[in-house]
This record gives sequence, C-alpha cells and structure tokens, in this order.
Amino acid sequence: MNKKWQICETDKEKVDELKSKYNISELLATILVNKNITTQKEINEFLNPTRNDFFDPFLMNDMDIAIKRIKKAIENQEKVIIYGDYDVDGITSVTVLKSFLEERGIQVNVYIPNRLNEGYGLNKTAMEEIAKQGNKLMITVDCGITAVDEVEYAKTFGIETIITDHHEPAEELPKAIAVVDAKRKDNKYPFRELAGVGVAFKVSQALAQSMNIREEEYLKYLDIVCVGTISDIVPLVSENRVITKLGLKLVKQTRNMGLRAIINSSGYSQINSTTISFGVAPRINACGRMGKAEQALKLLLSKDIYEVNKLTQELNSYNRERQEIEKEIFENVLTKIEQNNLAKNRTIVVGGENWHHGVIGIVSSKITEKYFKPSILLSFEEDGTGKGSGRSIPGFDLHEALMKCENCLEKFGGHSMAVGLTIKKENLEQFYKEFEKIAEENETENIIPIINVDAKIELDKIDKSVVEDLKQLEPFGEANKTPTFALKNIRIDSIRALSEGKHLKLTLRENNQIINAIGFNIGELAEAYKIGDKIDIAGVLEINTFNGIDNLQINIKDIMKSI
Repeated sequence: MNKKWQICETDKEKVDELKSKYNISELLATILVNKNITTQKEINEFLNPTRNDFFDPFLMNDMDIAIKRIKKAIENQEKVIIYGDYDVDGITSVTVLKSFLEERGIQVNVYIPNRLNEGYGLNKTAMEEIAKQGNKLMITVDCGITAVDEVEYAKTFGIETIITDHHEPAEELPKAIAVVDAKRKDNKYPFRELAGVGVAFKVSQALAQSMNIREEEYLKYLDIVCVGTISDIVPLVSENRVITKLGLKLVKQTRNMGLRAIINSSGYSQINSTTISFGVAPRINACGRMGKAEQALKLLLSKDIYEVNKLTQELNSYNRERQEIEKEIFENVLTKIEQNNLAKNRTIVVGGENWHHGVIGIVSSKITEKYFKPSILLSFEEDGTGKGSGRSIPGFDLHEALMKCENCLEKFGGHSMAVGLTIKKENLEQFYKEFEKIAEENETENIIPIINVDAKIELDKIDKSVVEDLKQLEPFGEANKTPTFALKNIRIDSIRALSEGKHLKLTLRENNQIINAIGFNIGELAEAYKIGDKIDIAGVLEINTFNGIDNLQINIKDIMKSI
C-alpha cells in the first residue's frame, strides 16, 4: 500500500542555535525543535525530569475529600476494598494502592471482575459480594467513572465509594463521596492524560503529604506505576514522562520480585519502554484475557520466590495459550475475508462462532493493520448474541460511526480508534449496510497511511554516538514516538529475504558509507528490488548487537524507488 511521507519542516537556524548552545548532536537538536522544546528550562524538564516536576495532587477535584475519608478508614481500622480492572493498568493500580495502604496498617481486600463472565467495570453482583465480605469503603482504580447505578446500589448495602479513574466521564457523575478523575469537565488539574495507575499514584502521594510520610514511601512504587503507564498507551508527555523516565530507572533495579521475574522470562536484554510494551504487558494482559487476572496481581504482590517462579511460569503459559488462540482466530478471519471477497469493501466486519472474547480485539488490530480498513470482529454465542471488538484507522471515528448505527446494537462503548459492542445476529446485515455507508460518506478509501518523518539524513552525518545521543529522548511511546528519518537516493549493495521470505535484509551505500537495514514482514520486496537500485527509505536508527558486536542499522518503516 502507498504511504504518504510527511517530512517535518524544521527551523534550521534554531537547530544550529541549540546544537551550539547546548553541545548536542544535530539530530537531537532537530527533534527538540520539532517538538517546540527550545528553552533551557524546557530542555531540562524534557531530558532530565525530577521528582520536583510532579504536580500537586490536591489540585485534582475531590482529592481532599478522598484523602480525608481514607485517613478515617486508617484511624478506625476499617475493612477497605479496592475494585480494579483486569488489564495491566488495572492490575498495577491495585498493586500500588493496596501496597501503600497496607503499609499504613489496614486490611485491604481486592475485587477484580472476570473479563469473560463479568466484563469491564462495576456490576451489581459484585456489589453484593463486596457487601457480604463486610467492606464499608470501596475505592475504584482504573474504572468506575460511569458507574452511576452501581454506586447507588452499593449505597443500599452501606458501602461508601471513592472513584479514581482516568476514563472520559458521562454527563452524570456517580454520586460517590469523591470522584477523582482529571477528565472531569470541572477539572482543575494541569494534566488530563494520566493512566489509571497514575491516578492511584497521585492518591498515594496526596495521602503521604497529608500524613507527613517521607516521599520515598510512595516514590518507591514508580517502577510499577511506570509499567502500567507505558502499557496503557497514554501520551508519554508532561507528568507521564516524569513517571516513566524516573520509573524506568527503578524498573532496571526493581525490588519487586514478580516484575523482575517477568522481565527475566521475557528474554529482553535491555530494559526500556519496548521491554515493557512487548515483554511485560502481554504477559500480564494474558491473565486478564484468559480470565485469570488475579494471578498477575498475586505475582506483583508476592514476596515468596517459589510462588513468584510458579506464577511466572503460569503467566508465560497463559501468554502462549493466548498467542495460539489468537493465531487460530486470525487465520479463520483471513479465510472468511478471502472466501467472501471482503477486502474490496471499505470496512471489514466478520463474525464467528464462540471465538474467545479475550483475544478478538488483538485480532481486529491485526486485520486493520493488514488491510488499513476499519474492522469489527464478532463472536456469536448459541443464543445469537454477538460480542465483539473493533479497531479503526486515523481519520475515521469508530465510536461516532457506532453511534449512528446504535439502532442495530444492544450496547457499545469505547473511543475513536477502538470499541467494544454487542449485537443480535438478526441485526448484523442491517448493521453492516449502515456501517459501510458511513465509511463511504467518510471516503475511507481516500485515507492514506501517513509516516511522520522527523528529518532527512545523510549517512556521513550519523554514527553510533548519534544514536546513543537520541536515547535521551526515551522513553518512547504515544505522543513521543521513536524518531523516524528518511534516507534518499541511496544505493542497494545487497538484498535478500530472511526467515523463509518473511523479512527483508539490505545493505545500503551512499558514497563510501554503508549501513545495514532490516524490514520486518516485507520479505516479498526482495523480488521487487535488485542490487544497484536507488531507493528512498523511511525508518528508525538503532544499534543491532550480534555476537557481542554493535552495528548501526535502520529499521525500515517504508521503502520506495527513488525518483
């Protein structure tokens, strides 16, 4: 598929000024200028954030009320329950808040709904169970902002609720004793994009300040907060950058036995945001997807090495099982797309029988990535009820599209890029017609994938030291992507496919300079190009270590023949 390269137009004078003034490489200066980070203060805060860069937690609405109620629970030795979510953000939120509160000397119970049986968020059956346990104070983490009815139901059992969440609220807030969420319409907090675990961390910070507890007592959990923040794909800017920048330093020397065991089992030699995103997060998420979220929580809370080793093995097993199920469903979906010629349509909607609810969202992401079309996958049960997930492409608001088709749906929720929905089989055909029509009106076929290129580079201007310099921009993630560079009119010196034709390996030459390039999942292009061809490449600079030797290489994001 053709992709559009959007090359950033950088103020060259400003780049030269930063390069000279702060003794940094041209590429690092370029990225900072592109981000409009140009003053000494801005550069220091971005490259070297400190604990002093955290915002005052009491700027968050209702934080003072929440802290007052939690202190009362501590003083009276009340039974407190934390109600969390089953994903990484939820599990880490529970870990941080439970650990911090128990160190204050109170008993803290936990309730995490089963993804397969209960779904996301609070439910009335859970409220009944929580009441039976004798809990009088419930604190939600990473959920609860839309639980108006459930909070009212909890009140009938004498349960008071503190909501801590980071999701968008509805028009009506739950009538809890405190609602702590920076996305409230009346929000005064300087930063709206904390993850759920970030909000739980701010509660711990506020409680520590109000009880004159040393900073170290809540800062020591930044490793766990960092994991949840990176995993939830929130923008890694402002306070999230402070959390992840400081947190990754703690992750590298973490005292959390469970976290250390997961990292070691993931096989990553270096610890960075990639390690978290692709090594740690899938293993914790696999527990929730398989209906075993409590095992991941146990692991992060455990102080017993034998239990930690056993649970780590379980997490790896759940992850392998998830991968196998995902592969099976993905192949099933591809067959249905091919048999029904669905790739010609503007959207892809596919249903199957009894597909695993916990993984179809991942498969939908893969389908959207492969065809660059909005996709919805539905798993139908015997009663004809289909539950599914959808993923979108930039420029097409999936949640808004479902709002226009809500007459066909039982329920739905989500945001512009990802949704969950429930539909009756008899309404599927009508839904698809309406959904396809909305895509037509939005001209999705004219939406072209965009690659944002930070700068054009020449081979003689880059070396391993430049790449090391760029590492100051880490951690990379949402809103702080790994810089992408363009090499133009560069000659192919060698070309071959790897891994049975799956990947592409190139050696590129510019004058006397040579660089290796790797293109994952584009091995078929080995037949489209030959030695001597002049090409343009967009990709990411990285250091590849093999047999103890470091070599500079470019990880290809797109490739085309030079004009």
